[in-house]
Formats: sequence, structure tokens, C-alpha cells
Amino acid sequence: MLILQIMPILFLSSVLIKEINPSLFHKQMAYYTLSAIVFIFASYLPWRYLLWFFAPFTYIVNLLLLAAVDVAGKTILGAKRWLVIPGLGTIQPSEFAKLSIVLFLAFLISKYPPKEKGYGLIALIGLSIVIIIPSVLILKEPDLGTTLLLLLGSFGALFIVGINWRITATVVVLLAFFIPTTYTYLLKPYQKKRIEDFLGKPSYQVQQALIAIGSGGIEGKAKNEATQTQLKFLPVASTDFIFAYLGERYGFKGMVIVVALYILLILHLLIISKIYSKDYRIVTIAGALSILFFVYMGVNIYMVIGMAPVVGAPLPMFSHGGTSFIIFAFLFGVLENLISFKAYKPYTSDTKIEMIKAES
Repeated sequence: MLILQIMPILFLSSVLIKEINPSLFHKQMAYYTLSAIVFIFASYLPWRYLLWFFAPFTYIVNLLLLAAVDVAGKTILGAKRWLVIPGLGTIQPSEFAKLSIVLFLAFLISKYPPKEKGYGLIALIGLSIVIIIPSVLILKEPDLGTTLLLLLGSFGALFIVGINWRITATVVVLLAFFIPTTYTYLLKPYQKKRIEDFLGKPSYQVQQALIAIGSGGIEGKAKNEATQTQLKFLPVASTDFIFAYLGERYGFKGMVIVVALYILLILHLLIISKIYSKDYRIVTIAGALSILFFVYMGVNIYMVIGMAPVVGAPLPMFSHGGTSFIIFAFLFGVLENLISFKAYKPYTSDTKIEMIKAES
């Protein structure tokens, strides 16, 4: 069912990207192919026996890569977020943080599950450190958008697993107190400007996105009539602002259909975490995926329609890109494996032979 739910999202995305730029479409097909290979590979690895090694190893490697960015990273438009790897090209280690953190949390939570009333303060601090260390390294790049999205997704997964309600209430109060302080003393001038643009006059990108969505109306427009995108008025139409082109091309109906597809996928992931509530590997990964999809989708759409500051938040598995597709494909593959092979051992041939011997 998860695969069937993702396929329409991928299909609509590929149609829009082909209309925007045929050369990007060919790259996207290559990303789809590689993601499918990664998904199949991850689906058949015995994660119940490998996670104890793979999760800490991946987490440590990602921390080293993030630290290397600070020392020898490539700077583009004032941000040092990329590493040049000989033979591999340019990579963005912050994208891999989603994978490393989610898998490491799944390992730790399965090894140290919460008590009946949820995690207490000491356990929450330990798990929070796992999330905060890579987040601080990403924030130094600087990449505030990715940092906030990563924090929301990771801590959201922890709350799905189970946090004591007193701690939850305390966190909410502290956040309400520290948000104004963060704006005053921690945000950089360009970050404050994005918030001021959001509260005041929309930025150029948002203005063009709103024009594109408004011109699409209810039913949308033919490709040749979608002038905002085809005449290049809409910036980054294939990545962060692809939802605006969806509105211009397929109108309000098309946007509602895509949002509905995401909601159904998120609900399905939450249902999975509820069905397998005793298997904390499944709960953590399914919960993290549901929160990540919800946060990225919500922030991207609100950003496009001018109801949130502009940050680098692509529409998950919809915007053009390679790394994000591959990471989500890997996580879905791990989740499929944990579900599919949950009861594998009792049905192996060796176990059947042992049962027959015992009965005789």
C-alpha cells in the first residue's frame, strides 16, 4: 500500500518536471531508477540483525562529514553546505542527517524502550543529544531551514513513541518563552529579513507563485498558457516552488488532490506505527517518516502561498532532486523490511522441521 500511495505523487511530479525542463526530466528518471534500486536493496537486508552496527556507523560518518563541511566545505551564495568528494562529485551531508538520525533513534529506542508513561527527563535528554549535535553542525553552515525541519521531524517522532505529558507541557512553555529571544539574539540579518518579508510585503518569489496559483483557477491551464512558469517568471519552479506550477497547470483541484495524497500517506504511516506499537523500530521509522512528510509538505506549501517565510524546504518526493529521493527510498525500504519480515523466523523451513520433530 505504501508503494501504491507514493506512485501517483511520483507520476505527477515527473509530468510537471518534464513540462518545465525536459533535461531535468531525464535526470529525474535517473534518480527514480537509482531510488528504486536503493529501495529494493534496503527491503531485503536483515535490518533486525544489522541495525545495531549500521545505525551508529552511519550516524558517526554523518557527523564527520558535517564537521568536514565546516573545515573544507564548498561555499555557494554565502553558505558552506557542500563537500566535493573526488570521483563522486558534490554532496550535501545535511541531507543525510535525516537518514542517520532516524536509524540511530530507531536503534536506541528499540534497545531502551519507553516506560508505560513515556520517556522521563533523563532518557529524553540522552535522545535529544543525538538530535541536537548534528543539528548544531547544520546550523553553523548556516542552514536554519534544514535545522528547524530536522528538529521538528526528529522530536515529533519521539513524541509519537512516547514522552511523559509533564515533560511535553514543559517543553511547550519553554518554546513559547525562547522563540522571541531566538529572533532577537540568534537569527542572522538575512534570516530576520525573510521573516519581515513574510510579515510585510511578500518576496518576489512568493509574488510570482501567488500569481501562478491564482491564474490557474479551479481547473488549471494548458501547458502553453501557463506563462508564469513557461516564460520563467516563477523562480525555481521545478524545486522549492513546484507546488505553484501545479496550481497554475492543474488548478485548485490538482492542488487538493496532491495534498490529499500526502495526507493519506501520512495517516497510513501513523496507522502502521499504531498497529506495530510494540516494535519500536517500526514505530520510530514510520513515525519519523510521517512527521517529516507532514512538516516538509506543510512548510513548503505555506511558503509558496505566502503564509510562512521562504526556506529551502522541497516538497518531499515531488520537487526535483536526487539525494532526498534516495534517502526517503532507503527509509521506506527499511520500513518495508521490518514489516514484511516481522514474523519471518516462525515460518522458515528449519523452524517447520523443528516443529514436526517436536510433534512426533
